[in-house]
Amino acid sequence: MSHSPSLSRPRIASIALWGLQLVLAGMFLFVGGSKLAGTAPMLALFDAIGVGQWFRYVTGAIEVVSAIALVVPSLAAFGAVALVATMTGAVATHLFFVGGSPTPAALLLVGSVVVAWARRDQLVRSLHV
Repeated sequence: MSHSPSLSRPRIASIALWGLQLVLAGMFLFVGGSKLAGTAPMLALFDAIGVGQWFRYVTGAIEVVSAIALVVPSLAAFGAVALVATMTGAVATHLFFVGGSPTPAALLLVGSVVVAWARRDQLVRSLHV
C-alpha cells in the first residue's frame, strides 16, 4: 500500500499565511510607492481628502514600511497592525469624505486583520519582554 506524503494542516496554514503576507506586501509597496511618487490619482485623492499633501507622504511611508515589515518574520505582526489602522482610516475616508468604492481598502483591511490575528502571539510576546 503506497502512502503519498502530504503537508500537515499547520504547514499548509503557514504557507497560506506567508502567501497572503507576500501579496499584501506587494500591494502596499505598489500603492504606498505611488503615494510617495506623487502619481496623478494620488495627488487628486489627497486633494479631495483636504488635509494636505503631507498626509499622502505619511500614509505612503506607513504603507511602504509596513509592507517591508510583512516579509520580515520578527516584524510581520507589527506591520500588519499598522496596516489595520491605516486601512481602517482608508475605508472611513472613502465612506465619509471622498466617496468612491471602499472595497479595495476593505479587502486590504481584511487581509491585514487576518495576518495580525494569525501573528498575535508575536504581539503578545513583545508585551512581555
